[in-house]
Amino acid sequence: MAEEKEKILGMYNTMLRIRRFEEKAGSAVAEGVMPGFVHLSIGQEAVAVGMMHDLRRDDFISSTHRGHGELIAKGMAPKDMFAELLGKATGVCRGKGGSMHLGDLSLGVYPNNGILGSAAPIAVGSALAMKMRGTDQVHVCFFGDGQANLGSVHEAMNFAGVHKLPILFVCENNQYAVSVPQSKSTAVEDVADRAAGYGFPGLVVDGQDVTAVYEVAQEAIKRARAGEGPSLIECKTLRFRGHYEGDTESYRSPEEIEQVRQRDPLDLFEKRLRELGILTDEIAQEMSAQVGREIEKAYAAAQADPMPSLEEVTTDVFA
Repeated sequence: MAEEKEKILGMYNTMLRIRRFEEKAGSAVAEGVMPGFVHLSIGQEAVAVGMMHDLRRDDFISSTHRGHGELIAKGMAPKDMFAELLGKATGVCRGKGGSMHLGDLSLGVYPNNGILGSAAPIAVGSALAMKMRGTDQVHVCFFGDGQANLGSVHEAMNFAGVHKLPILFVCENNQYAVSVPQSKSTAVEDVADRAAGYGFPGLVVDGQDVTAVYEVAQEAIKRARAGEGPSLIECKTLRFRGHYEGDTESYRSPEEIEQVRQRDPLDLFEKRLRELGILTDEIAQEMSAQVGREIEKAYAAAQADPMPSLEEVTTDVFA
């Protein structure tokens, strides 16, 4: 029971770390300190943590331009991520990738990608390699509801179905592709229905409920490791912020935004843990303070790090 309690509190702690990291990143953008486009996943933390809490270090993931949460859940250090977002030489990609191109193969993280739909074929190649080597690794490929309509994603899922690859396709359906609501872009209500055309299970889960996501993920990971092939998991989630920091969100009314915030995954999980007697005021306050200190320390350390030298311009490039 003590081990189970620790595991559950660990999930809550990771969700909290993701939230505080992204809040700090958002503030840095607003202050003009952090360059480039930054896309936050605030409101979607339950998807990242629920899907990946039981992944091993040697499992792999592919994320999107809105991928900070998945990377933290996989074990990437906030300090290294802040350094990358700030363009510092100590960043996880030496300051050359920024918010949309973070990656670390030693952690099982393929660099996330700003080219929509491009991660799926790469993820399928990774899963094919796993099958050919005879390992029991799995690859988790995240994509949004907008990407679900791209040909590259369909082709990837079809290939994975034909070859029964150890991959989980996870659609983070936050209802909007930039500013286009799903009802205006997708003929079916549930993206998961399309899995039938590829010969593997498709499931819909409440993406604001970390426990529900975790339970679905456990089963899909178990199937993949056993050689039973892919799964398509559609997590119905909610994006609290605009498509990017600075987005005026003219496509959503203030009332809709307020309604969305009523289903905060952190609040929902905290309420459940309190009802179960797992989370007390003392534990919650201590955890919040500790995470807050960790994130502030990581950001300050990244700010103090050096920028890349001019010689770095010609390294890590193809030509």
